[in-house]
Amino acid sequence: MKKILLIVLAVVVAAGLVAFMVIKQQSGYTKVLTAKIVRQDLATVVSGTGQIKAKNYVNLGATAMGRITHLNVKEGEMVKKGETVATIEHVQQEATVSGQQATIAAAKTDIASYIAAEKTADANVEKAKADLEQKKLDWEREQPLYQSGIVSKSDYDIKKAAYDTDVASLDFAVASLNQSKAQTDSARGHMQTQVAMLRGDQNMLDLTEAIAPFDGIVTNEPLREGESVVVGIQNTEGSTIMTLADMSVVTAEVKVDETDIVNIKMGQPADILVDALPGKVFKGHVTLVGDQALLRSTGVATSQSTTGTEEAKDFKVVVTLDAPSDDLRPGLSTTAKITTAQKSNVLSLPIQALTMHDPKDDLAKTSGSVQAAVTSSTAPKSNPIQGVYVLNTDAHGKLRAKFVPVTTGITGATDIEVLSGLQPGDEIVIGPYKTLRGLKNGALLKRDTAKPVVVSTSGNS
Repeated sequence: MKKILLIVLAVVVAAGLVAFMVIKQQSGYTKVLTAKIVRQDLATVVSGTGQIKAKNYVNLGATAMGRITHLNVKEGEMVKKGETVATIEHVQQEATVSGQQATIAAAKTDIASYIAAEKTADANVEKAKADLEQKKLDWEREQPLYQSGIVSKSDYDIKKAAYDTDVASLDFAVASLNQSKAQTDSARGHMQTQVAMLRGDQNMLDLTEAIAPFDGIVTNEPLREGESVVVGIQNTEGSTIMTLADMSVVTAEVKVDETDIVNIKMGQPADILVDALPGKVFKGHVTLVGDQALLRSTGVATSQSTTGTEEAKDFKVVVTLDAPSDDLRPGLSTTAKITTAQKSNVLSLPIQALTMHDPKDDLAKTSGSVQAAVTSSTAPKSNPIQGVYVLNTDAHGKLRAKFVPVTTGITGATDIEVLSGLQPGDEIVIGPYKTLRGLKNGALLKRDTAKPVVVSTSGNS
């Protein structure tokens, strides 16, 4: 019995305290900070941090083994396409090229001699043809004379033998000419082989020079003059002479929080801020949205991670600058502010004015009974409603808080779009924070003029 009395007493005391607080709040004034609903331009901005990078860069690797004899540029210097930026010792390669050039020169001399011999053989053929023609005429005149018995058989045989000899001489001259032509063709073929070998030797010599493939800047030079380089896999120690970056197309590669990446789309505009260039803002647009989550602590893609740790993740986003500056250098720390949504002349309110209100909190005030207050304090809460407290003048001319549900749209840096529930010029409660969170519907209000709040109408970006 005593225990029951104690429970009843506790309930009565609790109900009395609740009623006392309700009556006190209804009878007293609460000082609040206020602001009026205005129209302004709003923009939703997602920020990401990262570094400046060149869209195109190349590691000039060693294409020949040897000692670096000349480094013609230094780290940070600009180079032009086709410029020789480094040279590797090439005594052997030069000697091979010179020897091959001498061989080709000798082959050309041989060809010239073969051509001369070919011309001589050709002249011999012409002479043999002329001799044969003469001997043919002599033999043809001898034949009727022999048949008539005017000349002896011995004279006839001499004429025929002379003709047959010139026929053989012509065949020999023609064979010699063909042989000379064959020797000339063979010499030309051998010379073409030597020329091909010279191209290979020249290429080996050319490989001892590192040539800039495009206009750019030297961003890394790990080796010095006198050090040796080796032909190997890229990024292997001693195989990379220098790194060139093409700064005609500059990007900002940043990491964006996983909660914001769903709002990032290709082509969205962005402002690029570089820590080394304070006060300068570079315009750009999104050109790549990564589809792999990166662990924030290590930067390793989750698909490559072997641990199952649940931690914050980022996504890579690349923003290409519209008008890069010569002051930019790869690796500079940067912040990209990407505009994911933008609206002009929309109704807006300060974000801090939004609060969640439970309609059951008004039960005690509206009923005015202790039992209702107790019921309100012990009953389960219903789903709270998002809204703001609007300053409303009652029938006695007193300012009271009226909770108005609102629906919202895009969010700016300090303000949020109002889609429904409020009108331009409505005065709302924006603080202080503790007062706003404990404010009740219908509470008496008093403007806190000691802390005026200026609401910007210039928009957020």
